[in-house]
Amino acid sequence: MSDYLDSLFSLSGKTALVTGGAKGIGRMISEGLLQAGARVYISSRSADDCVVAAEEMSALGECQAFPHDLSGLEGIEALVADIQQAGHGLDILINNSGATWGAPLEEFPESGWDKVMDLNVKSPFFLIQKLLPLLKAAASSDDPARVVNISSVAGMVAATQSAYAYMASKAAISHLNKGLALDLAKDNITVNAVAPGFFPSKMTQHMSSDEGMEMLRSFTPLGRIGEPRDASGMVIYLCSQAGSFVTGIVLPLSGGVELGGTL
Repeated sequence: MSDYLDSLFSLSGKTALVTGGAKGIGRMISEGLLQAGARVYISSRSADDCVVAAEEMSALGECQAFPHDLSGLEGIEALVADIQQAGHGLDILINNSGATWGAPLEEFPESGWDKVMDLNVKSPFFLIQKLLPLLKAAASSDDPARVVNISSVAGMVAATQSAYAYMASKAAISHLNKGLALDLAKDNITVNAVAPGFFPSKMTQHMSSDEGMEMLRSFTPLGRIGEPRDASGMVIYLCSQAGSFVTGIVLPLSGGVELGGTL
């Protein structure tokens, strides 16, 4: 890489937190940030998954596991305390943890609605709130601190599979993203969202057969599902000097799925 490109996209010396960083898109993002030079903390509700993933990714750079359940304030505050104790500050927050729930409209349970809304909307908001002192301390006008919220094209178009809470939660985080960007600009913190389409993950595992993958590709104008380089590349851009003048946007990362109007 030339010195110019390195200066644009290197994350050397940065410290990042990726929630849900042990699997799926979170793992893709974590590996990309490590390879761009960042120190990466990952969090996951499963302690075993989190620790194993951090150990595996340590081959790429400094990676540490902080397993916590982020669906409530107790887990959020415990994670923040861990990061404070680690002593490296925080330059980048990737709000990736998420859940979904599918059920017919007539049977959709309150517990499923609350689970999805808590993890997909409440958790990112309060994590930003509690980490604000660390993000402010790391920020400057030349090199802002970064928040990236992982939304979904399901929040942009009509979706199927009766994932009502998921659709609503992703539309909510995309809109909340704009308000947070406006409020935090004065503190030199950028806030952007990425809205993935179909990627290999726990949420698409039920479609992992050849027939299922072909169906997912058929929904995508570019004719393929997302790859690790797609997720990591987008986030590296937003968190690097190349993206330092970008805030308040929701970037579809879907191969054009949102252009079709429905899923």
